[in-house]
This record gives sequence, structure tokens and C-alpha cells, in this order.
Amino acid sequence: MTVLVLGKNGQVGWELQRTLGLVGPVVMLGRSDVDVEDDVKLREVIRAVHPRIIVNAMAYTAVDNAEREAALAHRINADMPRILAEEAARLDAWLIHYSTDYVFDGKKAGPYTEADTPAPLSVYGTTKLAGENAIAKVGGKHLIFRCSWIYSSRRENFLLTILSLAAKRDSLRVIDDCMGAPTAAALVADVTGTVVRQLGEGRHDGAASGIYHLAAGGETTWHGYASFITSEAKRLGMPVRLDVSGIGRIGERDYGSPARRPLNSRLDTGKLRQTFDVELHDWQFGVGRLLAEMVAPLRIFPRAN
Repeated sequence: MTVLVLGKNGQVGWELQRTLGLVGPVVMLGRSDVDVEDDVKLREVIRAVHPRIIVNAMAYTAVDNAEREAALAHRINADMPRILAEEAARLDAWLIHYSTDYVFDGKKAGPYTEADTPAPLSVYGTTKLAGENAIAKVGGKHLIFRCSWIYSSRRENFLLTILSLAAKRDSLRVIDDCMGAPTAAALVADVTGTVVRQLGEGRHDGAASGIYHLAAGGETTWHGYASFITSEAKRLGMPVRLDVSGIGRIGERDYGSPARRPLNSRLDTGKLRQTFDVELHDWQFGVGRLLAEMVAPLRIFPRAN
């Protein structure tokens, strides 16, 4: 059962190299391996691999930059998923694709379910929704995982930004009126690995196709997230200058970002947990675990004299 993964160097793609290693033959490709702007070459790559499962972890995720690079964001987030869906359908293969909580406008009072109507506020959210719709329109076997607030120890993300600022500054302001669940790329990859194994065992047929919400348990604000990162990093002995009391609060509208963010990014994950029999730990567990992993090498390898 050959699995083709696109986006091997992204946050989720990097973790997929770990979780899919025991599933079977895995072909990992990044932006340098395939020209995502060339339809013909993209199709040729897929046909050469002839996968039974395609996992698309490649995306345009620079939310603010997408406001001025709409064409490129649409190409990667909408056009490419359509081509992957078409090739997967031709091969009778599964397509696993990642989407985002940013397809919603955040006006709902409670967590969003898969049945709620999307209404994106940004170009990024609009292009990701277009990708979802394109995959569904093709109609092959597919799983779309909507994730929220992804972080890891690599690439650019909120956690690494806060750690960097906390080491240099005495104060900063963080948005306090957006709710969501910080979700580790490792958790997304773990769930994906479990699902891929189940697909390989024939435990699901095309009837399982559709959208699923995948996010860590619990909820917080960006301010609460930043406060937890700072206090936990300081407890672990990381180089933190910032004190939690120095983290001020600001509203999303006052922050001044080019792209609007939904005030409510909470996702109901009941459908995912029931269908694939997975558990999703609380967001604090994942953040604490990653910070502990980041500090571990400093303790194992002491400084040279």
C-alpha cells in the first residue's frame, strides 16, 4: 500500500515522516520535488508513484500574505487539491487533505460542527474552502481534516514566535478575543497515521468520505495560549525574560493584521473521534510536551568548558 505525501517539509508533513514510517512504502515529496504550478508534471508525478493513498500536507498558509498573493494561494490551496482529487479518483485511491478553521467567520456561539455553513473572512480561508469544494465536487474517496492553530518546533508558528519574543522583551500585546484550540502538528500526524492504517485494513469504504474536524481538546484565547507558553517555558528553564504579567490584551480588530481572523475557531471533533476511534488530548498537554522536548537536548548535552 504505497502512500504519497506532498509537503514533506511543512509542520504536518515533517511529522508524517514519523507516523507513516511503519504503514508501508511511503513517498515523501516537497516543493523542490514537484512543480505545483505545472498541472501536467503534477499529474505525471502522481501516476508514476501510483499510490493507494495520497496525503496532501502542502498548502499556502501565510494568512496575511495571501491578501496580496491571492492567485498563488488559490493555486496551491484550491487548484492543486482539485488535481489531486481527480488523480486519486482515477486510481481509485484515497485522498487525505488538510483544511482550516478559517473557513468559518467565527460568529457562532459554540464549537463548529462539520454541518455548519462556512463563511471565510480572508483570502486564505476562501482559498481553503475552495479546495474543500473542489475535492467534494470530484467525488472520489476523500477525507478532509479541518485543523486549528497548528504549531510545532519547526517553521513559523505562534508558539515559536512567542518563545522568541519572550526571550527578548519585557512586554507584548496578544489578541484576547479569539477562541480556539492550539493543535500540535504531531497530533495531526498521529491521527492521520491511525486513519491510514485503518484504510489499509479496509475498515472504511467510500461512505466515510467527507469533512472531519481535527483539533486538540479544550479551548483558550491567543492571550491564554501565549501566557501558558511563557509560564511553562520559564518553569522548564528556557531563556525567558518576559513575565506573564507583561502580556497585555488586545482585540482582533485593533491588532491591525491585513487578514481578518474568526473570533471563534472552536471545532467540534465528535465525528472524527467516533468514526476513527481516536482520542484527542487537551491542548495544554501537547504544548507542554513540545516545550519539554525542545529543552531536553540542553540537559542531555551540557555546555563545553
